[in-house]
Amino acid sequence: MGLACAVALTASTSACIPIQPLQSAPPRTDVLSANIGNQKIIEGGNLVMGLSAEPDRLDPTTSSSLYTRYVMQTMCQKLYDIDAQGTLVPQLATALPTISADGLNVNIPVRSDATFADGTPFDAEAVRVTLDRGLNLKGSGRKSELGPIASIAAPDSTHVQITYKKPFAPLTAALADRAGMILSPTALSNTEQAFSDHPVCVGPFKFVKRIPQTSIIVQRDPLYYDAKNVHLDSITYRIMTDSNIRAANLRSGDIQVADSISPQDIDALAQQRNVGVLQVGSLGYQGLTINLGNTAGVGKAPGVIDTPLAQNPLVREALSLAIDRKALVNTVFNNWYDPACSPISPSSPFATPASEACPEYNPSKAKELLKEAGVEVPYKVEMLVTNTPDSLRFTQALQAALLDGGFDLTLQPVEYSTLLDVQDRGDFALLQLGWSGRPDPHGNMYNFLSTKGGTNVAGYSDAAMDKLLTEAAQINDPSERGKIYGQAIAKVQEDNPIIYLYRTRSLTAYSTSVSGISTFADGVVHLSNAAFVQAQKGQDK
Repeated sequence: MGLACAVALTASTSACIPIQPLQSAPPRTDVLSANIGNQKIIEGGNLVMGLSAEPDRLDPTTSSSLYTRYVMQTMCQKLYDIDAQGTLVPQLATALPTISADGLNVNIPVRSDATFADGTPFDAEAVRVTLDRGLNLKGSGRKSELGPIASIAAPDSTHVQITYKKPFAPLTAALADRAGMILSPTALSNTEQAFSDHPVCVGPFKFVKRIPQTSIIVQRDPLYYDAKNVHLDSITYRIMTDSNIRAANLRSGDIQVADSISPQDIDALAQQRNVGVLQVGSLGYQGLTINLGNTAGVGKAPGVIDTPLAQNPLVREALSLAIDRKALVNTVFNNWYDPACSPISPSSPFATPASEACPEYNPSKAKELLKEAGVEVPYKVEMLVTNTPDSLRFTQALQAALLDGGFDLTLQPVEYSTLLDVQDRGDFALLQLGWSGRPDPHGNMYNFLSTKGGTNVAGYSDAAMDKLLTEAAQINDPSERGKIYGQAIAKVQEDNPIIYLYRTRSLTAYSTSVSGISTFADGVVHLSNAAFVQAQKGQDK
């Protein structure tokens, strides 16, 4: 591979990152929770979490950021959640949905003992209002997640009845994410204040204030139905985009939890006294998104982008062939992460040989395809990337490696929240970003790859893909669904609106002065039942 490092950056330092010989990755054992066990709880206190990026809007209906999910997890409970095994379990619902034989009628029983943080009673009507908002609010990112709903009713205070035009298997999984976060109807009816400026839900904590680019504070909600198991007075999410700074603040005791620890820091940090590390494989992916037709903003009808990258599938195939995923992951992430070629995790019950198949690494063929496409080699393209150290390290290595495949890549680093806005507007040719992942493949594919998908920032539109993803959502059998998703992935690898690159591990570090922290395969760090604990013998105070 080429090692040239002519890195064009608007910010940050550049460095030549040689591609290392491949080595076998050491076995990684998931550590999902720091359990309180028999430790003595110190009631109260303010826990500070170093958050690796600025969340976007604090509105579950329109949000698209993983980091917003971190914060909302403490404030806005969902109808369902996933547990440590990735199993869907009730939260504000009291049982899994019952579904009619034809798959068209879904009945969801909900709690009768919950209250919103503003004192509004939680009931089935509040659920109906929230789901209706997800379907009809302008700019909603939840509409395509909820499927082809014909009607939603609340026949009584503890039951929600959803009627579908066609069966929709991914519903429960969708309701274990933002679509299932139930919002106070009183807060939603307040026309003088945007919900995102003062979100109100059912949860262990309630919103206090946000200082943009700095912090978000939540405090214990005495109205929460399980308040006896909430131990902290408050949580402060402090924005710290640099992983080195988060690690340093954890060592100094200024913060007690830090998400997204860099693979460059994790081994040393794990050896430090009074620091614990949680790690779990991801359901999501990191990849390259190519703008094929997003000319008027996400959700609008695709337009025409008159560039070889957008117009010619040979150019996009060449880009995929020019990437040595295994070598890049080995070099940049010290074997902590895994190469990935699809949006379906190998641990998923929907995984198949087709979803695990990877395009070959063949830079010579990549150059041949570029010549066949009639473009000048090296083909120049600008890529947007978040300005975090790990993202820059990876994309700088990618930039150097792509030279052998005939691509001259220029990097434009931007803030994470800015990148979310830019991708929604369609103001990009190529960008590097990822998705934290969902337990059902529908949540990893439909929104991004269907013509009307709520986060189809590529502006990708293909009738065959739409048909495959719609068909898969209407079948309950995981094996049959897996086969269809395998066909969809083969189609993705032909058209390449998204080029999948690698799968992270969620690496969360914490001070052993706190416990009750957990993180699951959906990437969210759970702090709702965290507590300060009394130092044990052998620990520094």
